[in-house]
Amino acid sequence: MKSKFLKIAITPPDISPDEATRINSILDAGWNFVHLRHPNASTSEMRRIIESIPQRYHARLKLHGHFDLINEFNLGGLHLNMRCTTPPALYSGRLSRSCHSIEELNEIERYDYVTLSPICDSISKPGYHSSFIREELKSIPTGKVIALGGITPENIDYVKQYPFAGIAVLGYLFNAADADQFSQRLQNINSKTDIN
Repeated sequence: MKSKFLKIAITPPDISPDEATRINSILDAGWNFVHLRHPNASTSEMRRIIESIPQRYHARLKLHGHFDLINEFNLGGLHLNMRCTTPPALYSGRLSRSCHSIEELNEIERYDYVTLSPICDSISKPGYHSSFIREELKSIPTGKVIALGGITPENIDYVKQYPFAGIAVLGYLFNAADADQFSQRLQNINSKTDIN
């Protein structure tokens, strides 16, 4: 039986005025997680974002920083990256991690999942091009690697050729010009991923 194809949204670095509305829409649409990635935000700004999201969704939020907030809310876990490389002492909750090379996948067992990027040319980081060859992608471990980087409805079929456990989307969703375009893009991704 095929395991569920995970859908994860990652917020852009800057907080947008309608961020909570967009996060709620993503989670209402059944996505597994939203990663809160705001490296320059203050702890109080991050707290306000979390508080503006219904409590029923808190377990589907992951932090890319501001790890101290894990003690205040019942969140879905922490995501390690180049800026925040280790969890707080005594933390025993769920962990995920950013990877940018096949070699980094060697430590995959200690994480719930890892993101691997860039799989396609990035939308949110111009000039950040796909750097993996077909043979490398065929060799990734099954069940824990999430494709990140340039994910759009047009390349989801490409991603599904490989043993990815799901997709993580940033630029395609959050670069939407307005609420209508955002809703349409969310629907476009769902239509390509809900039928396996």
